Amino acid sequence: MSEENGGWLGRLKNGLGRSSSKITGGITGIFTKRRLDDAAIEELEEVLITADLGVATSAKLAAEFAKTRFNKEVDPDEVKGALADQIAAVLEPVAKPLEPDANRKPHVILVCGVNGSGKTTTIAKLAGQYRKQGLNVMLAAADTFRAAAVEQLQIWGERAGCPVVSANLGADAAGLAFDALKRARIEATDILIIDTAGRLQNRKDLMGELQKIVRVIRKLDESAPHDCVLVMDAGVGQNAHSQVEVFREMVEITGLVLTKLDGSARGGVIVALAEQYGLPIHAIGVGETMEDMRPFEARAFGRALMGLED
Repeated sequence: MSEENGGWLGRLKNGLGRSSSKITGGITGIFTKRRLDDAAIEELEEVLITADLGVATSAKLAAEFAKTRFNKEVDPDEVKGALADQIAAVLEPVAKPLEPDANRKPHVILVCGVNGSGKTTTIAKLAGQYRKQGLNVMLAAADTFRAAAVEQLQIWGERAGCPVVSANLGADAAGLAFDALKRARIEATDILIIDTAGRLQNRKDLMGELQKIVRVIRKLDESAPHDCVLVMDAGVGQNAHSQVEVFREMVEITGLVLTKLDGSARGGVIVALAEQYGLPIHAIGVGETMEDMRPFEARAFGRALMGLED
């Protein structure tokens, strides 16, 4: 394993520390010198549910584990290893990096999420990573109601070497997105990333605004946006499900990014989301720096969630 990869896996394991300690502590408590009987299976399910893997997913994982080991004595490491493999199998089909289509100029990525989810920072990190690949990236500050969001995007854009299209506070978000796409096409930009508002308390207004952005940019490119990414704070746990439902009503969500796993004891929600929605999980974040967000890897996540070395 390269040093860089080892560094990331170390950060991932540390970042998931609060989530994994909740699960591994529970597993150790159940399976120290004990046979796998019905009561133990039920307790294992409860441990997984408390780590936000969801009721259905927890029941499925526990039942799968019991198939080959029922009434046998099992130790905690065996349980963790088996669960890590099962979780990786659930996550493997959805672990898909956000790779732009080189045939599109620009490839348009619309980014959604509630305020405070880490949306603007995620955009900056994506932009930085694409720039490292030698791609031209333009950012559009279409969250026009929050001065802080626009300023934050401008600062990050400057750091990453990306032009940022912005307008006056309160300007029409769809008009700004249209102007940004027009400019990106003229300048042969590889990727255009559009930030959007996340004011769920004004759900009807927000829905209208997001749908208008999509409608308006399709006047220039009827296939845009080519990706519509929902960014969520992993700390919201089971509320992540309602966020997916709400945003899917507004726009066609094509993939997820989960942030702030380092501050959460609810990392298991990623498994529940994968099981329920099957949406691609493009990346996860375990910190503030550019290096702390990486493409999602199923096996690495499963083992880190169970507190295991790779």
